[in-house]
Amino acid sequence: MKKPTDEQKAEIQRYAAATEGAYSPYATKDCDAVRLYDGKTRADCLRPNFVIDADRIINCKFFNRCGDKTQVFSFRKNDDITRRSSHVHLVSRIARKIGRALRLNPDLIEAIAIGHDIGHTPFGHAGESILSELYYEHARKYFNHNVHSVRVLNMITDNNLTIQTLDGIMCHCGEKVDEHYAPAALPDRDMFYEMFDKCYADKNAVKLLRPATLEGCVVRLSDMIAYIGKDRQDAYWSLGMRIEYTDTVIGKYNKDIIENVTQDVISNSLNKPYISLSPDVFEALELCRRENNEKIYQLPQVREPYDNIIRPMMRKLYERFLYDVEHENRSSIIYKHYLDDNYVRHNYFDGGDEYRISTEPNDLVVDFIASMTDDYFLEAFRFLFPDDKLNDNVKYVGYFDGLTD
Repeated sequence: MKKPTDEQKAEIQRYAAATEGAYSPYATKDCDAVRLYDGKTRADCLRPNFVIDADRIINCKFFNRCGDKTQVFSFRKNDDITRRSSHVHLVSRIARKIGRALRLNPDLIEAIAIGHDIGHTPFGHAGESILSELYYEHARKYFNHNVHSVRVLNMITDNNLTIQTLDGIMCHCGEKVDEHYAPAALPDRDMFYEMFDKCYADKNAVKLLRPATLEGCVVRLSDMIAYIGKDRQDAYWSLGMRIEYTDTVIGKYNKDIIENVTQDVISNSLNKPYISLSPDVFEALELCRRENNEKIYQLPQVREPYDNIIRPMMRKLYERFLYDVEHENRSSIIYKHYLDDNYVRHNYFDGGDEYRISTEPNDLVVDFIASMTDDYFLEAFRFLFPDDKLNDNVKYVGYFDGLTD
């Protein structure tokens, strides 16, 4: 096996320095990276700091589970609709394209993008909303997938990522369009944890989060660019119906929305210390978001399975797991598949039975449920409640439904 020679490493280092020297003055440099736990860098010429972050995220055990977490359309056997894993890669692709044009740090963009949804629940935002309701009811805490992504990456799995990456992940939420994205000041370790903790206690705190880097701002906007048109495309493939959308300056379907908004962002943001949209593009994107909510997300065939099946299922699972943890029922699957399994035990526990991170039964239950894929969630319910009639209500739209020989 051969490794790079000192001369080869020097050549790589010269190229990296030349590349970073061409960055915008507003870009985040690799030498600016600060790791959350100890502040130290781990970089070398082969793996800069934000490359290390991306490597750790994509090799995190929870990352694989994004492949079976649906975005909007659950209970459908359809390989053409978006899952969480394809969404994060699409966000990364769009954000890197914008970032390259603006001469920002592509490694930081990639790390934020691929990690931004790793803490998402099964069954998309509907699952997130239901879990948050249960969490607040039992523990007076709010669940937000962006905040939970930080808990997964830097607490449950102990990756010691940089503050820049974690800040971008926690502040990525793109449910609201902004015309102007200006970075906030980079928080230090104590400020970051203060922001993190506040999101569990204050329902509105998550809405006030703002990325501390231009790279984080690009990912935040790219998240919306990625799902607005893709959800429309998925609606067509999964519902089998054509929905009429308003034709705007950015178009009304996925390809045009991505292309037109991306070009507008680059045109308005080049050599600027902020990310910006033209007023007409901002208004069009906001209109698209509202139309998706009215014409897709609120459709009975989309909402009803979550309200009538997932909501009561999640409540029963939550209360069952909470009882099992409070009574240390080691035969429960929350222990066998999670707490006692090598999957997370070495991260939660230090040697014996002492927790390495501050937690309590509700936190563990939420961690377990949020980690589930759609299929695991349904299988877990059937395993624990085999005679429950809710099992009979789970109906998938099959690959060949509606077709005849």
